[in-house]
Amino acid sequence: MNTIDSIEVDITVELGATTMPIHHLLRMGRGAVIELDTTENDPLRIYANSRMVAKGEVKVEEGRLLVEITEKVLKRS
Repeated sequence: MNTIDSIEVDITVELGATTMPIHHLLRMGRGAVIELDTTENDPLRIYANSRMVAKGEVKVEEGRLLVEITEKVLKRS
């Protein structure tokens, strides 16, 4: 079990994505809004070491934000 304890996994949760020129990004100030390619009803994308492994949604329980996995993404052969 000690070997498993030493394995590092980078987890990323993506709300959405967009493409914009760098000069637009540099002009943005505090409170700027970035339009994403998803809506509030679309599932989050969950990545482990840059590979999508699941989809999920944001939940709020007892004042805490949680990510609940709703669908496992099968590995392509």
